[in-house]
Amino acid sequence: MQVHKYDVVIVGAGGAGMRAAIESGQRARTAVLTKLYPTRSHTGAAQGGMCAALANVEEDNWEWHTFDTIKGGDYLVDQDAAEVMAKEAIDAVLDLEKMGLPFNRTPEGRIDQRRFGGHTRDHGKAPVRRACYAADRTGHMILQTLYQNCVKHNVEFYNEYYVLDLLIVEEDAVREDGTPYKQKRVAGVVSYDLASGELHVFQAKSVVFASGGAGKVFKTTSNAHTLTGDGMGIAFRRGIPLEDMEFFQFHPTGLAGLGILLTEGARGEGAILRNSEGERFMERYAPTIKDLAPRDIVARAMANEVREGRGCGPDKDYVLLDLTHLEPAHIEAKLPDITEFARTYLGVEPFTDPVPVFPTAHYAMGGIPTNITTEVLQDNDTIVPGLYAAGEVACVSVHGSNRLGTNSLLDINVFGKRAGIAAAEYSKTADFVELPEDPEAMTRGLLSGLLEGNGTERVAQIRKELQDTMDANMQVFRTKESLEQVLNDIEKFEERYKNVTVQDKGKRFNLDLLEAVELGFLLDMAKVMTVGALHREESRGGHYREDFPDRDDEKFMKHSMAYLDSSVTVGSSAESVAGIRLETKPVVFTRYEPMERKY
Repeated sequence: MQVHKYDVVIVGAGGAGMRAAIESGQRARTAVLTKLYPTRSHTGAAQGGMCAALANVEEDNWEWHTFDTIKGGDYLVDQDAAEVMAKEAIDAVLDLEKMGLPFNRTPEGRIDQRRFGGHTRDHGKAPVRRACYAADRTGHMILQTLYQNCVKHNVEFYNEYYVLDLLIVEEDAVREDGTPYKQKRVAGVVSYDLASGELHVFQAKSVVFASGGAGKVFKTTSNAHTLTGDGMGIAFRRGIPLEDMEFFQFHPTGLAGLGILLTEGARGEGAILRNSEGERFMERYAPTIKDLAPRDIVARAMANEVREGRGCGPDKDYVLLDLTHLEPAHIEAKLPDITEFARTYLGVEPFTDPVPVFPTAHYAMGGIPTNITTEVLQDNDTIVPGLYAAGEVACVSVHGSNRLGTNSLLDINVFGKRAGIAAAEYSKTADFVELPEDPEAMTRGLLSGLLEGNGTERVAQIRKELQDTMDANMQVFRTKESLEQVLNDIEKFEERYKNVTVQDKGKRFNLDLLEAVELGFLLDMAKVMTVGALHREESRGGHYREDFPDRDDEKFMKHSMAYLDSSVTVGSSAESVAGIRLETKPVVFTRYEPMERKY
């Protein structure tokens, strides 16, 4: 057994992981484990910007940003977290500037800012320029800048080390009210070295999960192939709940049929959505801020235009993003990448022709529950000492039921920084938790079962069918019947998954094996998402139930918490389905009471 000992182990080397590593690496001995070379992480695909109330271009302040975040999240946002993020946004942007990030500039030399969906001045009265950006490559620039600074601070990277298990030890403990419970403590992680096929145990005082989202449960998605929900799935299998997983964001402007992202920054620069009649249809759905309404509203509006027969193309299955009225020089300066995407993937010249677009699965609002100091919760009130999470894998519930554009790049920097500091400070006074006996056993059993099996099922076929049913039944519009269809399909996929085989039986660079492991995580995540969506009999943010089209604050102004529970059988209660137990957690309110969500 190969054992490495570090004060802090960070799982994932995207924006949140590397921002944590910069802080942790200066305070404690830190290792970063990543399934990709760091600069290939999915943060690099983010395009449009990172918001902060700098007020460089027009009047703005952090309270307006807080309100927009809460209202955009349809009031399921924990308001203490939103306040932290909006207040610390300004320093987060300035930190990146000092690290060397080349933001676009105003003529006076300040960081330039542009409009983005859902960001307004004076509590919703008009759009505001709040997004700081580097053309339409902002995520790429953040990733490169953070990596350079990690190298500067001598952070140790273990590239292409797939973390497949979290080592948790349970101890007897007693709550303040005298009730006994099992306190989880983190001991480290188990990882698979892609180059050698060997397992490595990393013993750590603190572990930070920053492993990204789970968008590959859907077929049409802006997410990379690597976003298979590994971090969420590992935590879930170790008894940690997942929060608000039914809320998945569909970005309005994916290239039609492909899902490749075209930034919301295009609409921030003046692009317009049109239907087959040439109508700027968002004027009907959001008369105040039109095409810059929050993403859930725009995505539903687009899907509705198509359903009502106003879609474009031979099959009338998309709408158009029109940039033709904008100056070509302006587009080239501010949006060079997305215009190239349109030419490369669809053969469309955006200077002269509108671009076909349709909503694409983009971002998980839910994830591993944390508090505002990024400590992971094992239930509503109890933290797991030494375990932290930040970025898309986490749910501090700063996004509620719908994330505003540019708040994701902000989230990873604000809470990534907080996680790195908290994990390093904890490690200074904590002792190593003794490793469980044979810590590799669970991972070894998982891998050998897949390698030694001689079943007839193929991983790629099950994955395709899973993605197809999720696209058809769990996308922008949902009903009880469509969700039950997904759960019935997943039940069959789980049975078939027991009979999969991998064709590559070798040890080195066995991606066939790892795709089989990832499929297991995808099945887990799809099931949790669907169970949460079935239980939430209302429409809120990214979750829209056609059979319950209204928001129901009386019954559902609360977070859903999904626990793995093998004692639960299908249909045993309204709160439990097929091995998953659903509980709830209250939403944190500070100053903003729920109101009607008009734009």
